[in-house]
Amino acid sequence: QVQLVESGGGLVQAGGSLRLSCAASGLYFSSYAMAWFRQAPGKEREFVAVMSWTGDSTIYADSVKDRFTISRDNAKNTVYLQMDSLNAEDTAVYYCAASNSGGRYSVPRAKSLFAYWGQGTQVTVSS
Repeated sequence: QVQLVESGGGLVQAGGSLRLSCAASGLYFSSYAMAWFRQAPGKEREFVAVMSWTGDSTIYADSVKDRFTISRDNAKNTVYLQMDSLNAEDTAVYYCAASNSGGRYSVPRAKSLFAYWGQGTQVTVSS
């Protein structure tokens, strides 16, 4: 049974930082691209960042570029999202997701390409 479990969310002041973690089990982690999505109240779930199998390729949404950093530790089956310079627009539930669509350098962004999802962790940024 595949499980993705996010942690690290919380309440932070604008300008602050948080680091999210997503621990995966039940899948061959090293063969999955890992991504973060987020969903704000009343909005659709949107892409945030993705990293390929080996970490060689990454893509970020324009809204988080230069502020967020995705990373992974294949030995620990964990993907991270370091979030700096947070602002109120970053308030959302953050989800990690796993995709084995494409090859080792693949960086999918469409939600439909991700087979597995975590339950989400709330990030609230106070202004």
